[in-house]
Amino acid sequence: AAYLQRAGMEVAIIERRHEEGGPVYTSECTAPGFLHNLHAQYMAFMDWMPFYHDFELEKLGGRMLYPDNQFGIAFSDGRPPIVLYSLASDPEMERTYASIAVHSKADADTYVEFRKKAMVFKDLFAVVMYNPPVMPSEHDADPLASMGVAAMEAMGLPPSLAKGSPKHVIDTLFESPEIKTLLYRQVEEFGPPLEMMGGGALGLQGLFFISLTWRLCVGGTHSLAHAMAMACVREGVDIYESCEVQKILMENGRAAGVRLADGTEIKARKLVASNADLHQTMLGMLGTEHLSPLWAQRVKAFKVGGTSTLASTGMALHEAPAYKSARWNPDINKAFYTIVGFDSPEEVAKYCNDARGGRVPMPAAGTWVNSLWDPTYAPPGKHSLCGWFFFPEANSLSFDEWEEIRATYNEQFLQRFQRWAPNMTRANVIADYMYTPMDIQSEMRLIGGDMSNGDITPNQLGWARPFPEASQYATEVEGLYLCGPFMHPFGAVHGGCGYNAFKKIAEDYDLDKFWERHPRGY
Repeated sequence: AAYLQRAGMEVAIIERRHEEGGPVYTSECTAPGFLHNLHAQYMAFMDWMPFYHDFELEKLGGRMLYPDNQFGIAFSDGRPPIVLYSLASDPEMERTYASIAVHSKADADTYVEFRKKAMVFKDLFAVVMYNPPVMPSEHDADPLASMGVAAMEAMGLPPSLAKGSPKHVIDTLFESPEIKTLLYRQVEEFGPPLEMMGGGALGLQGLFFISLTWRLCVGGTHSLAHAMAMACVREGVDIYESCEVQKILMENGRAAGVRLADGTEIKARKLVASNADLHQTMLGMLGTEHLSPLWAQRVKAFKVGGTSTLASTGMALHEAPAYKSARWNPDINKAFYTIVGFDSPEEVAKYCNDARGGRVPMPAAGTWVNSLWDPTYAPPGKHSLCGWFFFPEANSLSFDEWEEIRATYNEQFLQRFQRWAPNMTRANVIADYMYTPMDIQSEMRLIGGDMSNGDITPNQLGWARPFPEASQYATEVEGLYLCGPFMHPFGAVHGGCGYNAFKKIAEDYDLDKFWERHPRGY
């Protein structure tokens, strides 16, 4: 919206919720003064994100911290932890190397080698993200697969690894169970399913490109969403909140506006762009009567849910967790993101398979205590914890089953947490909250609780996302465009889907292509 307004169009945002930003929001869900980012948490793309830099969001309140101790894992038996450090505090990766080398010097060599190689190619990674996907040609029937092979070759790895699973990539590169446990959990979060064949290159991306770049939003992730909204307002965009779109209006075969749930009609002189989920947009708001049989079939076949279905815990604490493993390295007590509840790679693999198979997994999580880095997250002397669980998609369980999980799962997690951090008892918890995939679906319209509103799998990525005919952001309906997380590149806080949709609209409507004057390549 901001880019289109800057390019000369008159733009309105129609927002169903009471505020913009979707899952980029912050809640005082446990107790007053304790801030919890219940969905979007760490910002992995701020180095590249065009919107953040082009609209100077930091000046509008979107401020970031870059925590030194980026990522870690502790163990219930008190083994030495692994802590991966930020590139600002550990530019030569000496501390990261030492932390991994406690368990395996070979693994430390491998991790540092491939992380440094990834740093060389990180700008190319951004070029792929922030441009519309490359379509097949007579010379390359599958450009996404070709890029995967090229990525493997550039990293000095056998191209055949691209066709294997992320688990196979990790097992090939690393030997110690400790680093495997950490990386299994990491790749599941920012890649395809751990054991999915053909996901090797995507796994490599999740391991080495989208890591050690993680920022913390000062004052909560809602501050970033508010900065984005303020950038739109500053450009002249009109924003309508608490307005649910019910229907896309059609006139003479083209999208001509929207009808709200209260009956209000808002006409569009040029176009309509939707980031509501694909099924809701094309089958609900538009209707199959306006689609060709091919498009109707393609939309119905698009798979949602099961790849990145999350649940969140929020806990208001007297004390931050104190891990047994901290006796070897106290930095684990202040890691920005800490994996808790796993002692072996086999446990992570079972956990992921259970969640994808519709079974509620054992209580284990990736956790943050943001108040360790930003005191605005909790009252003085107290701490705010959040954590992500992988869970079955929302429709796998009944409403009553989700309510039972809401009432009991945090307690189960606490009981397990104590094995890793003995002070994490019920007495240390002032109040807690459980945010289930059903909540995420109901409140945020992330269908099934899937953060990308569509599986992140090789057959639904790049030029095939959401399907080949729609992958360039324009639909077969004149004036209707798609800009949600079901488009290339995928869901996350990077702004790529909207930025790339803007580029396509600029091309179609002969707007100023001012990004071409920028030296970054996108």
